[in-house]
Amino acid sequence: MAHRIAVIALDQFAPLDLGVSGQVFGSADSPAGEKLYEVVTCSPGRAPVRCSAGYTVLPDHDLDVLDTADTVLAAGVHGGQVMRDGTIPGELREALQGRPRVMSICTGAFVLAAAGLLDGRPATTHWRDAARFAALFPRVKLDPDVLFIDDGDVLTSAGVAAGLDLCLHVIRRDHGSEVANRTARRCVMPPWREGGQAQYIERPLPPATGNGTGATRTWMLSRLDAPLDLESLADHASMSVRTFTRRFREETGMSPARWLARQRVEHARQLLETTDLGVEEVARRAGFGTPVSLRQHLHAVVGVSPLAYRHTFRRL
Repeated sequence: MAHRIAVIALDQFAPLDLGVSGQVFGSADSPAGEKLYEVVTCSPGRAPVRCSAGYTVLPDHDLDVLDTADTVLAAGVHGGQVMRDGTIPGELREALQGRPRVMSICTGAFVLAAAGLLDGRPATTHWRDAARFAALFPRVKLDPDVLFIDDGDVLTSAGVAAGLDLCLHVIRRDHGSEVANRTARRCVMPPWREGGQAQYIERPLPPATGNGTGATRTWMLSRLDAPLDLESLADHASMSVRTFTRRFREETGMSPARWLARQRVEHARQLLETTDLGVEEVARRAGFGTPVSLRQHLHAVVGVSPLAYRHTFRRL
């Protein structure tokens, strides 16, 4: 049976946030071609809701559909009561309680916070609304600098494109890298951006020269099993180490070492899911050198050992 995701739309909803879930989750199929998710949309009283782009939609369901949902997702809003004073109608607050998994895209975090679901928990939202969020919900452990946060049964994302990243992350968590990567290809989007990557917050940057680090990143991906030190990366990019490190961080939101380690973990995950290679060989091909190093890096990202990870996803 497909995993049901119920999306809540309120007045002044963000149109892309509402469409993202249906597009991404709706594109996730099993290897046999079966749909893995069913996405339904609801509003309080099944009332028409108007978006910030100037049109109105009529959801198929009211809040009762949340009782049948495996995951509840709050779409972002660009105005209204929750953005103004941090409150939501009592019926919506009550309907959100006790759900097995809740998510938000962008300012949908305001809805979850207003329901008390984020108290004492880490969460994020669009950087532009972070100050307002922090003032309205001081009990939430807000991190405004990341793309998304996975806190188990509560997941929140930053604005717009970060919602795509969060949905793809959930697919990866539920069904593994192969399904997530296939979904990403169908949606013509990058298969992975780390949740801890920085949001693209407005900060002054040096003038662009047209010489970025993209070609070197592609070269790195083709040599994950080889030693790659900062000097060799800078040399490939024809830059000084200092310039390369600065440019790399500007373009990816993280250091070269962190980006490389995460790509190696992702490659190791794919090998564990799709091959019968031993852990030692997986570690070698992914560039970690030893099973101990692989185990440490994989555990830091997904919290389990290589064998436990393989066992989990081979059962899916």
